Amino acid sequence: MLIDTHAHLDFPDFDDDLNQVLARAKDAAVSRIVTIGTNGDSNRRVIELAERYRDVYAAVGIHPNSVAEEPDESFQQLERLLKHPRVVAVGETGLDYHYLPQSEDLPFEGYGKVEFGESSDVLLGVEIKRQALIAKQVEAFHQHLELAAATGKAVVIHQRDSWNDTIDILREYAGRVRAVMHCFNGNTSQMQEVIRLGYLVSFTGIVTFKNAAEVRDAAKAVPIDRIMVETDAPYLAPIPNRGKRCEPGFVRDTASFVADLRGMSLGDFAHHTTQNARRFFGLD
Repeated sequence: MLIDTHAHLDFPDFDDDLNQVLARAKDAAVSRIVTIGTNGDSNRRVIELAERYRDVYAAVGIHPNSVAEEPDESFQQLERLLKHPRVVAVGETGLDYHYLPQSEDLPFEGYGKVEFGESSDVLLGVEIKRQALIAKQVEAFHQHLELAAATGKAVVIHQRDSWNDTIDILREYAGRVRAVMHCFNGNTSQMQEVIRLGYLVSFTGIVTFKNAAEVRDAAKAVPIDRIMVETDAPYLAPIPNRGKRCEPGFVRDTASFVADLRGMSLGDFAHHTTQNARRFFGLD
């Protein structure tokens, strides 16, 4: 049996055929799925799915790319939602600098007539906005981690182009929370940083991609009691389904690939990762 530890079943990609998607997951020996909330509306939807389907559990949180737009009530509701018996984790939460405004991206060529000093003003404005958005993400990240520490729930970490800042914050909570670096796409050294802090790493279909040699090295080296697998569906379908809509049943392809990397049978690898996920999320 396998557990897909990170999917987004509430996304519109699954509106038309979710029952069939879940049936295919069961056929692929996926026994449990954790569906992840990303904002206030999404959190309500994932709980509804966990109530409806016995093999689905929910995580609730505000994705870092959503924190600037979410009303305060969404954060205030998290503590209440975490008391729901089908909610097993906080998140996803973390830092994502990928979409922040970048001064080097400004189209100064063709920007129009730029008076003396105007370009400096524009650059300053971009930097002020960037720092304000980072501050909001950092504040929300701390809020999520404090909730995880207070409730004893696991916490699901998202990071993109923000490795050092993410690790610095997680270092403050080492020993206080159970955390997983979801969709791990770093190198062995970064994996070891996560493990030293007492956390786990989880691999998506990225590990199967031809240009992911460093991720494969990390997947081979991570201790067997610190690894989980996921799809991040509907994204990142593994080979041989790359380019298609990803779905939870595809976690079997990722697990099989990593098992081969590690010289293990799929059954043995699935046993270990399933036990890791059960402990981490507190699943029955």
